[in-house]
Amino acid sequence: MSQFCTEPFLEMLAAERAAAPATLAAYTADLTDCETALLQQGETLGTASAEGLRAWVSDMSASGAARRTIARRISCIRQYFLFLLRDGRRADNPAAQLDAPSPQRSLPGFLTEAEVVALIEAGLPPPGAKPAERRRFILGRAALELLYATGLRISEMLALRRDSFRENTRMLLIRGKGGRERLVPLSEPARIAIQALLQEDKTRPGPWLFSGRSPEKPLTRQGFDKILAELGGRAGVPPDRLSPHVLRHSFATHMLAHGADLRTLQTLLGHADISTTQIYTHVQADRLRDIVQTHHPLGQPQSRSEDSATAATDEKNL
Repeated sequence: MSQFCTEPFLEMLAAERAAAPATLAAYTADLTDCETALLQQGETLGTASAEGLRAWVSDMSASGAARRTIARRISCIRQYFLFLLRDGRRADNPAAQLDAPSPQRSLPGFLTEAEVVALIEAGLPPPGAKPAERRRFILGRAALELLYATGLRISEMLALRRDSFRENTRMLLIRGKGGRERLVPLSEPARIAIQALLQEDKTRPGPWLFSGRSPEKPLTRQGFDKILAELGGRAGVPPDRLSPHVLRHSFATHMLAHGADLRTLQTLLGHADISTTQIYTHVQADRLRDIVQTHHPLGQPQSRSEDSATAATDEKNL
């Protein structure tokens, strides 16, 4: 990829917006994709025209790229050329008029409450387990209790340091996307499960609450995925329905189903915008429908027939 102004842009994202390495890698990939398409038209990121960018968007649509992917890439390019304009590196903004498709908002997948309970119970070490196997189950159970109790992102959980937890800890300070901090309450089962993990790891000094094979390094996402898949197999949860993000969705879904409001959920999940949290309103709709069907005097079909029969009897007796 051409280095024309891309490094200053990425440095700005890291310094001013506290963009995570994964975010920077995604922006780099989007910029590379755009320039690859522009080169076929005899342009580069430095010389891109509005027509060239529109052709790039058209090619993405024709290739069958997902609307969400197209919208994300266009957002990146818009920010990039706006940076060039404000920084005086270009006199115009060829991306100003790019039309991004509104991404389809699919309903998040989530587990039932019974499945979550089965998954957590699957974290009990089997009798006679060897030390390494025993630790793996205890770590998995602690992670599941924490993810389901707080709705943390997997990156947020794996970044927790051991000194963030004390025996009487009731709230955790979480640093989320963009460096935003929030406090999340810790449930008693999660606190007990974490204490069990710390007790198991007392001979493994290290800075991380969830450490990998080496106590000096945090557990990796891939390492946790393997533990999660193993526990899912024991709990009978299919692997295609199980991921750390599914647990986050399950937390949000079950919170709303039990009466939490969207603003509270927004705070707990660390969403910068309430519109991101509103994807869970399908749960409220289902809950309201169930309430009406259960409690409205004419909510049940049999109620109507019973009421009609009673009315007819009463009329005959008059």
